[in-house]
Amino acid sequence: MQNLNAMRDRLAEYPAAETLIGLALLVAAAFAVDFLVRKVLFRVIRQVLHRLKLDSGSHSLQPVTKTLARLAPAMVIHQGILAVPHIAPAAAVVTRNVASAFMILTVVMALAALLDLANHIYSRRPKAAARPIKGYLEVVKILLYAVATILIIATLIERSPLLLLSGLGALAAVLMLVFKDTILSLVASVQLNSNDMLRVGDWIEMPQLNADGDVVDIALHTVKVQNFDRTITTIPTWRLINESYKNWRGMQDSGGRRIKRSLLIDQSSVRFMDAEDEARLSRFALIDDYLEAKANELKIWNQTLTDAGRDVVNARRQTNLGAFRAYVESYLRSHARIHQGMTVMVRQLAPSSEGLPLEVYCFTSTTAWAEYEGIQADIFDHLLAILPEFGLRQFQQPSGADFAGFGREMDANRAA
Repeated sequence: MQNLNAMRDRLAEYPAAETLIGLALLVAAAFAVDFLVRKVLFRVIRQVLHRLKLDSGSHSLQPVTKTLARLAPAMVIHQGILAVPHIAPAAAVVTRNVASAFMILTVVMALAALLDLANHIYSRRPKAAARPIKGYLEVVKILLYAVATILIIATLIERSPLLLLSGLGALAAVLMLVFKDTILSLVASVQLNSNDMLRVGDWIEMPQLNADGDVVDIALHTVKVQNFDRTITTIPTWRLINESYKNWRGMQDSGGRRIKRSLLIDQSSVRFMDAEDEARLSRFALIDDYLEAKANELKIWNQTLTDAGRDVVNARRQTNLGAFRAYVESYLRSHARIHQGMTVMVRQLAPSSEGLPLEVYCFTSTTAWAEYEGIQADIFDHLLAILPEFGLRQFQQPSGADFAGFGREMDANRAA
């Protein structure tokens, strides 16, 4: 005891050393409290929460508790700085103010982590993709950090927060300029959610921004789209309100995906059918009924012309193109992978120098991309292969092989 008193009296002769020792002890106490809180107290709290099933999986409170653990050493420094001997009053005030500001920031960061946890829990709900709340929570975070900034500044300069708020009126125009994108994005997020215009998982197409893929994230300021080439396009939220884009959700929800593709028919191959053609095509079960019904219809029509004494040139006859169009439609209506509850149509478009377009318009019974492409390819493989059976040709620009064959034919004619 006497040794301690002697040491204390000796240290009193060196106030700077006494102050340094006091600061070292304060820092050591802060580290000790931090260790106890993190390793002991919070471990007990986590075990309790785990037993209550409040700290497992997506419901983990660990980020919140880790952030709140920083409060303990800050509180020790805030209160313990006054016990340091010979500390300058100004230094003590500055230290307490900085510790207070740090505690305010820590509380706000813990609340932000709690909001992230709330968003993570909400996102696991079945309807979360249709009504995301991430944008709204980010607005709350912005407000929290704005309030924290005002409180921190007020604490550091030892002024009332109301005094700072009264001066913000003069900065309103600057704040509106700084937070212009935030305000626009907030309004856009409200419109997107309230009108159910966009959900996570939707396939959207926005050519002006090179976006063509699935929505993977909807935040306050941005919407992330993972394109089909696995790249990521980030779209400002407000642009989804101001500009047009295509959302394929309706197609996916309907259960059918449209096929709209044309066969270009060589118009010189279109002709009337004779009895031999009709007999040959009657082998196709898909148009057997059509040919018979059409023959009866034309027979009645032509008989009327004959009875009226009209020339035979006015008679109607079947064409190979008409028979092929009926075959294609019947083929589609009997196809197992074509959605029969949606439009099935085969139509002619306006003839051009590229041929006569015969358009196939129908919907597959699946919306899966790979399956859709396979069904479409199988249909047109079959139509292209069976086209010669009707005496029709597919139009295409002549290639080098065509000219080479023509040259050989000319040489053969000269030789003959």
